[in-house]
Parts: sequence; structure tokens; C-alpha cells
Amino acid sequence: MEAEELIPQTPTVDYDDSSIVHLEDMEHIRLRPGMYIGKLGDGSSHDDGIYVLIKEVIDNAIDEFTSGFGKKIEVQINFAEKRVSIRDYGRGIPLGKMIDAVSKLNTGAKYDSKVFQKSVGLNGVGTKAVNALSSWFKVQAFRDGKTRSAEFAEGKLISDSDIIPTTETESGTVVEFIPDSKLFGNYHFIGEYVERRIWNYCYLNRGLTMYYNGKRYYSKNGLLDLLDNNLESEPLYPIIHIKDDDFEAAFTHINGQNNDYYYSFVNGQHTTEGGTHQSAFREAYARVVKDFIKKDYAPEVIRGGLVCALCVRIQEPVFEAQTKTRLGSTHMAPPDKDGNYDSPLLKTYILDILRNHLDNYLHIHADTAEALLQKINANEKERKDIAGIKKVAREAGKKASLNNRKLRDCHVHYNSNHARRLESTIFITEGDSASGSITKSRDVDTQAVFSLRGKPKNTYSISKVDVYKNEELNLLHAALDIDDGIENLRYNNVVIATDADVDGMHIRLLLLTFFLRFYPDLVRTGHVYILQTPLFRVRNKQKTHYCYTDDERIAAINATPNAEITRFKGLGEISPDEFKNFIGKDMRLDPVLLHKDFDTHGVLSFYMGENTLERREFIMDNLRIEDDESIVVG
Repeated sequence: MEAEELIPQTPTVDYDDSSIVHLEDMEHIRLRPGMYIGKLGDGSSHDDGIYVLIKEVIDNAIDEFTSGFGKKIEVQINFAEKRVSIRDYGRGIPLGKMIDAVSKLNTGAKYDSKVFQKSVGLNGVGTKAVNALSSWFKVQAFRDGKTRSAEFAEGKLISDSDIIPTTETESGTVVEFIPDSKLFGNYHFIGEYVERRIWNYCYLNRGLTMYYNGKRYYSKNGLLDLLDNNLESEPLYPIIHIKDDDFEAAFTHINGQNNDYYYSFVNGQHTTEGGTHQSAFREAYARVVKDFIKKDYAPEVIRGGLVCALCVRIQEPVFEAQTKTRLGSTHMAPPDKDGNYDSPLLKTYILDILRNHLDNYLHIHADTAEALLQKINANEKERKDIAGIKKVAREAGKKASLNNRKLRDCHVHYNSNHARRLESTIFITEGDSASGSITKSRDVDTQAVFSLRGKPKNTYSISKVDVYKNEELNLLHAALDIDDGIENLRYNNVVIATDADVDGMHIRLLLLTFFLRFYPDLVRTGHVYILQTPLFRVRNKQKTHYCYTDDERIAAINATPNAEITRFKGLGEISPDEFKNFIGKDMRLDPVLLHKDFDTHGVLSFYMGENTLERREFIMDNLRIEDDESIVVG
């Protein structure tokens, strides 16, 4: 490097006393919301910020329940007004400190471990973040015949009733809020996402009754109910349910699945990305079963097809993010002031429990042990069958990926530690014209594009060996990096982006069949979406409206004199300059959801199987023809 290159450039901005800015607590949360709730989102994804706000408030109510106060929680969502109301029947926030508790960071009772043992929220942030990120927020507490209520706007106090008498006989806290559209944009709540969270709270807290928009939720058998209600196929043996002090697990094997799948929790928090407790269970389970069957099978062979619901309760858990989706703690309790651990390692604790309970269970229940052994033997046979072709396919995939013009990758990936990892998205498109528009208008940091060559293979009736032999499907799952499970998934959002015509719908079905047949965890965990793009453009010289439905088209026509209306028949017809509006902050995504009573096998069999005549009759009976010609209104 030349000497002159080392001379610092003249600064363009002064750095002096005026550069030092102090942000109040609420201002800092609003300026850096990602530090507190992960991503913002518009409600399309289960981990979008509006659901984190709901979770933070309910977590406080759950902590009251687990501390022995209040057996009922009521949740109301007014979808039209986007207003959320949550009422618990615990002790109620102490009235004198109520405003501080919801508006000042590092303020709360959970720093006192004598008050809240094994709590979900321990950092004094949750409700403050809800307050700061809401356009309107109200809190009211009831204690000892007295109440106090306060209202906030964007985290700033606008009214305070002070402490007054009340006729309310039951103590507790009511929190109401409306997420701020200035931050979350044109967001919407998806009721099913909320209902899943409600069910999980009930499964993890037996004895708790929850009401969501008037419907009652209650679980008698905990994680056994969770697994029983969410299995998509018959278990190969009765669900094994183990409870021991601060550990609970329910698990079984199913057919049609190559990897193990977990509903994992810590202190009631759904750790969707797993963590040290899940890793400890996976290792311990394989070890105990291996010792029982006395065969030297690989751990992944033993776990193949395992579905498990797991919960561990520990003191002062350490999570890897504020959203608490991955546990980082290695022990059952934190170290003392000298840095020494008195509690056991998580892996030792879980291994000892499984050695005691699971080993005994398998010795007593011979039928279960035999069914388990048969499944493991089948897994081993399949592993050997595909080992050779898998190696060849992987090598071919690596070579093709180096020169694969069909994958235009991004810089930030979901399996990294990057601050924007939750934004990582891959669009799966069909044809060069569609992928070209997306590629030219995408965010190269967080958005990748994978272009299909026409329609992918129907995978309903083929084997995993056939998948490896198919170059395009092999490249697709290699791009996602999900061959050995979704732990290394490279994109948080897997978006199917096809034309809104018959061929586009068929491609959607073919891709969903592929994911549901061979990588169902990708769908189960809420990573798969359908991109919605506008069907119409309504414009005149002053305004342009993009319409996704006929209702939007009619409204736009009424609001736009002398409008020209264009019907988009394919993604390739939308210019890159226009397309950037549809995959940016206002992107519309429809999540692919699996209902708990959804018959995956039956649906795939009917729509993608070999029952051609039956399907043809169904299509003819339900066919609807619409006029999609472009229209010009004078």
C-alpha cells in the first residue's frame, strides 16, 4: 500500500458533544425494535413481531400461574381494530410501581428469583417492548380492592387514574394494545398462529384454562396431548410419556419421515430453533436406545422418524436472543457468584432420566420395543440403499452449484449469526422471465432466487433414491441445505413464486408435494409461503394502484378517473421496477399452514396420486371460468 493511502480522509461530519445522544427507554425500543422482538414483519410469519408482542404479555400471565396465582387467562383479538386484550387473574402488578413496570427497562420482579423461580421472561424487557411498539397501550391492575390504570401512546404516558377503589373482586392484570402501523406497516393477525400459541401454553401448564375469543382451551395430559393432537400419521407404537421433576417428554416413531422432529420448550417458551436441551435429548435418546438394542447403529438411524415434544424447566435460562427461540444454557441453574456450578449439566440430567425411565419402559413393554427395533432396522436398510446414490448426487450437486445459473444466492443466510438472518428468503420461480424480474429487483443481501426448468417432477409416488437422481430436485434441497434436517436451513422464508394461472398452481402443488413428502418439517415449522403478486394494475396519469383481488380492482377503478386497467397474466410481464414494490417491505405472503386435523396423506393421494378419473370428475364439477381480459375504462 502506498504511504499516501494511509493518510486519513478529512471528516465530513463533526464529532463533538452534540453527537452524544441519550435515548429514553421507549425511544430506544422504537428505534431498534429488532433488538427486542426479532423482526417486525406484517403477520404473515408465525415469528413476526406482532405475535411476539402477544407472547410477551401472556408470558407474564403464565409466570403468575406457575408461581401459584391465577388458573385462568383470557385473550381477545379484535381483528378489525387490530386490538389485543389479555387478562390474567394473578396477583396484579403492584399498583405503586405499575407504570414503571411497563415503561422502564430493567424494572420488574423477575430479578428476584425468590418471587419468580424458573420464569420465562427474566430481563425486564417484554411488556416495555409491547408498550413502546404500540400506537395505543393500556394497563390496569387489580389488587386488594383497589385498581390503577394507565394509557400510553407510542410508549409515552397519556393518562393515569392513580390508585382508586374498585368493585372488581378478582385480582390480576389487564393489558390492551394496538401494534403501531408506523412500525409494522399494513399488518394483519392470522388467528391460527395465535391459537397454536394458546394450545402450547395449555399443553405446558396443566391445570391452566385459557379463553381465546370466547373459546375454551385446556389440556389434561400435557405434552402427551400435544403430540397426540399433532401427529400427521399413526404412531408405530403408543406414545411414551416421561415426567420427572423439571423434565417432561412425549415421543414415538412414525413412518414416512427420515429425520427426527421436535416441539421443544424451556420454561414454557417454544424454542423453535432448539438449543442445548434439545441437543442433549437427541444425544441421550440415541445412546439409551443403542445400549438397549445392543446394535451399533448411527444416532441418526435410531432417531429417524422420531417425533418428540420436550420441555425442560431450569433456573434463569440463557437464550441466544431476546425472542428466546434457542437455549444457550448448559446447566440446570446459573453459576454462583464465584462462577461455580452446583447444578448438573443439562446433558447429564437428561441422560440420567432417560436411562432410568426409557430403558425400564422398553424392558417392560416388549411390543413397543419390537416396533421400535423394526423401525430402526428399516431406517438402516434405507440408509444403505441410498448411501451410494446420495454420495454421487451430493458430489454432482456441489459441482453443479458452482456453475449453477439457476440459483442466484444472497449474502445473508438463516443459519448464520447475522443480524438480518430472519429476513433471509429464497424465491422459487419457474422460467427465466419470472426469475429475471425478481433477480433484478431483489435485495441481494437477503433474497435469493432459484429458477425451475418448467414443471418439477411429481414426487408423490417416488422414493428418496429417485429424488437424488433428479438433478433439479437434488439441486433444490442442496440449495436449502435440508437433506439432513432443517437445522442448517439457509433461508428463513422459502417462497413459491409462480404465475397465478393453471400452470402456476400446478407448480405450487408439485413443490408442496415434494416438501410434504420428504421435508415436512419445513412446512410444519412455518418456513414455506406463497408469494402474492397483483392481478391488476389500475392507473391514470396521476395515480397507480396494484390490485390483488377483484374487490381491490373495483375500489381502485372507482377512485381513479379515466383509469387504464391491465391484467397481469404472468410474473414475467411485471417489470423489475414494478416488481421491487411486491417483494419489499409491502410484500404479501400467504403462509402454508398444516392444521392439526389435516390429512396430509389423503390430500396428496387425491390430488397427486394415480386416481386420474376421480380427480377429473372433481375438477369438472368444481371448475370456475373467469374473464381475465384487460379492460380500459374511459
